[in-house]
Amino acid sequence: MRVQLIRAWTGRFQAEDLDLPPGATVADALARTGLPRDGLAGYAVHGERVGTETPLREGDRLELLGPLLADPKDNRRRRAQGQAARRDRG
Repeated sequence: MRVQLIRAWTGRFQAEDLDLPPGATVADALARTGLPRDGLAGYAVHGERVGTETPLREGDRLELLGPLLADPKDNRRRRAQGQAARRDRG
């Protein structure tokens, strides 16, 4: 079966087609690529987070998720503080 492996990090995008046996899992796909798992934030199939034991199907798009560059909660907090400061000034 054919599965597309996507690695998309800031400023870099790579796609690779993999031929895997029927019943292969995310872990099998990762082993086939030989990529290190260090630094990955997780995995997704068609945008839905999955674990390494998730079975893959013909035509799936396996996405390797890179690490977050910033904490979303911290970013939201900074934006809210900036908006509050602008309201107080004007």
